[in-house]
Amino acid sequence: MDQPLKGKRVFVTAAGQGIGRASALAFARAGASVTATDIDETLLGGLAAEGGIATRRLDVLDDASVAGAAREAGRIDVLFNCAGMVHSGSILDMADGDLDRAFDLNVKGMVRTIRAFLPAMLEHGDGCIINMASVVSSLKGAANRFVYGTTKAAVIGLTKAVAADYVTRGIRCNAICPGTVESPSLQERMRAQGNYEAARQAFIARQPMGRLGTPEEIAALAVHLAGATYTTGQAYAIDGGWSI
Repeated sequence: MDQPLKGKRVFVTAAGQGIGRASALAFARAGASVTATDIDETLLGGLAAEGGIATRRLDVLDDASVAGAAREAGRIDVLFNCAGMVHSGSILDMADGDLDRAFDLNVKGMVRTIRAFLPAMLEHGDGCIINMASVVSSLKGAANRFVYGTTKAAVIGLTKAVAADYVTRGIRCNAICPGTVESPSLQERMRAQGNYEAARQAFIARQPMGRLGTPEEIAALAVHLAGATYTTGQAYAIDGGWSI
């Protein structure tokens, strides 16, 4: 089996389900030693049975939790920031607290982990950071996603800023921008709309490929970026053609 990441150490946030879980598994199968984290430790069940994966609880909203995880992990080669949330509604629907909560998780959560893990990467002179953004960001607007699109646009901005600051010091920083992907989060949002089948068909209809993406497809891009040593500061749309 080809293992392009053999010997690499990878740290993944929100690895309990969806894209984060699929990515932790994909990194391990590519030969990496993976630390898979989530705020809900019960969601990490079964991952430790996979070769090359260790699990631990992590709250990316808490500075002390992030600092402790960084001390325990030591120097890593790849940081995959996958934690985030989706808020539904327009600018007139949101409360200020909604925007604050989304920024704290979607943006500042990544700031916390990068600040914790980056110094050891810099000391080593090599490191890869992958941030989970979205095609709904500075790449494309979507109805009723004001808070989400705003925060994910900020993720692209912070990705480019980190890439520019450390491009000469061996650090690469890129963002993944998925379209609509099958995940527990999406299932919850479709059920919340009251008519699950109608909601599902609406999500599918906006994808030119005529289907939703899979977590495994996004994970494959994450593995590629982990080994793409001449790539930095990029926002990769993987959206079934939605942004064409």
